[in-house]
Amino acid sequence: MKHKLTVKSIELFEKKGFSETSIQDIVDAIGVTKGTFYYYFKSKEELLMDIHSSYIDGMIKQQKEILEDTSKDCRTKLYDMVYMLIHNVELEGNSARVFFREMKNLKEENLSEILPKRDQIRYYFQDLLKQGVENGEFRSNLNIGIVTFAILGITNWTYQWYQPDGPVSDKEVASIFVDMVLSGIEESS
Repeated sequence: MKHKLTVKSIELFEKKGFSETSIQDIVDAIGVTKGTFYYYFKSKEELLMDIHSSYIDGMIKQQKEILEDTSKDCRTKLYDMVYMLIHNVELEGNSARVFFREMKNLKEENLSEILPKRDQIRYYFQDLLKQGVENGEFRSNLNIGIVTFAILGITNWTYQWYQPDGPVSDKEVASIFVDMVLSGIEESS
């Protein structure tokens, strides 16, 4: 039942927005009582926090697995990390939109738990770029911080426009993005 409440809430938050969706809307949509909602969540805010935590914890776990793969070079890991972010938008489009759009509705204590996790995504990209510079795969004068923000900017914004059933696959989008970035950061031969 908790999963049903979460799934329906994500759908409603994505469609109507967090502020415009009431607990009554959620329980009416799946045919349960408010008591059922409050059995699983203390508040709508707690539900939103649960959605945020689940989404970002999944991304961090996937990113860490990519980074720990010693059989791949930094270029391949960069592609894998960009693809992972775009693919998550495909797999969890509504959750991605709720995550990016509704973060502003988290209270300070919840935001203080999510922001360090969001920063961890960035730090993993920075670590990868730094390793690529050290390995000679990427330019030695690379501004790692700015390139990281650029990568995150182009990938995170896909939740706004990417259509999984459109003419370009998530793998193609990831390749285009990585090729574009690498043309600017690879060490020239």
